[in-house]
Amino acid sequence: MVERLAIWLQYLLPKRLLTQAVGKLAAHPGGSLTTRAIEWFIKRYKVDMSEASQPNAAAYATFNDFFTRELKTGARPIAQSALVSPVDGAISQLGKIQVQQIFQAKGHDYSAQTLLAGDTSLAKVFENGLFATLYLSPKDYHRIHMPCTGRLRTMTYVPGDLFSVNPSTARNVPGLFARNERVVCVFDSERGPFVMVLVGATIVGSMSTVWHGQVNPPRYGEVVHWQYDDQQIVLQQGEEMGRFLLGSTVVLLFPENTYQFDSDWSATGKICMGQSMGSALHTE
Repeated sequence: MVERLAIWLQYLLPKRLLTQAVGKLAAHPGGSLTTRAIEWFIKRYKVDMSEASQPNAAAYATFNDFFTRELKTGARPIAQSALVSPVDGAISQLGKIQVQQIFQAKGHDYSAQTLLAGDTSLAKVFENGLFATLYLSPKDYHRIHMPCTGRLRTMTYVPGDLFSVNPSTARNVPGLFARNERVVCVFDSERGPFVMVLVGATIVGSMSTVWHGQVNPPRYGEVVHWQYDDQQIVLQQGEEMGRFLLGSTVVLLFPENTYQFDSDWSATGKICMGQSMGSALHTE
């Protein structure tokens, strides 16, 4: 009953206005007030600051600086594996794409075509492939890294809702990750194309990538597409590719017969950036 009430309230809340207000506060250098707020947040969410390159809360001028904090060198070693986890967080779901249907939670699927802003030809590439939905909670490290080496081909901003992306909402809001605001990044790798979708959420002030900078805001009212075929933007495995302000979700898509996930990867499992995620499939 409590869970249903929380979901119902999300439908009623002015999520965009709330997100814009929090975004402005998070970007404001508030001096000692900001420091106290960060200290409260660290205590409330049990953030492990011993891993941060700057563990002192007073070193961060804004909440945004704190949310996108850098880790100490060597805190996240990159595994010798074909695929590594791009984020710290938890596995929301993972598995096989059933033709073009992606499993969200019991009773809820959504289509790859909808996730990819209606791009039928791109969605076709991932029929019967693999997906992984990775959730970053507020306490987690908020930088996103490359699961494997890739050359950037396109980026697409897709407007949408701003529901929370926590496990409770995923269980109750149909098509959550394909209805929320998102940024779709398409890469080529030595084993073919793959997609990283950065999904926005309530009070996620912005999403950014290393090649573009801040993607939102502004929050465009239509799909916006960027093409990079004329540029050599190549990111190595483990290299940073983007950031969230506050926690959110990354959805990964891989074509059929390219990779398999490690056997210890399963829904709700905790993950760290750089740990082994999967191995390459060797087909005749």
